[in-house]
Amino acid sequence: MYKLVILVEPQDDAAHFDSRWPLFLAEAEKMPGLRREVTSRVDRVLHGSYPVHLVHELFFDSLTAVADAMGSPQGQKAGQVLQDISGGKVTLLFADHLQDDLAHFRRHGDEAPPGDRA
Repeated sequence: MYKLVILVEPQDDAAHFDSRWPLFLAEAEKMPGLRREVTSRVDRVLHGSYPVHLVHELFFDSLTAVADAMGSPQGQKAGQVLQDISGGKVTLLFADHLQDDLAHFRRHGDEAPPGDRA
């Protein structure tokens, strides 16, 4: 699975940005091939100096599906709305998303060869 990660930098008027964020969501949710999305509002940076107001992730089956969605009319419209509401204060990333659940890796953690256990 691949995802488009959107890092939204702190906004000059966070309340105004937040009130307009649903306009972006309405357009992004029309992108072809979208499987799911996640929004995380950042309330503090624990380490590092890159300021982020919000992280939004759009999940697709493959890198090709992400690229196709971004190039679609719906993706172009979503991108324009994002630029408009954020004043261009965004960073976009492609990420290969790998996920495992806690029960799975705990179950298999006990099967490590004796020399591999800490």
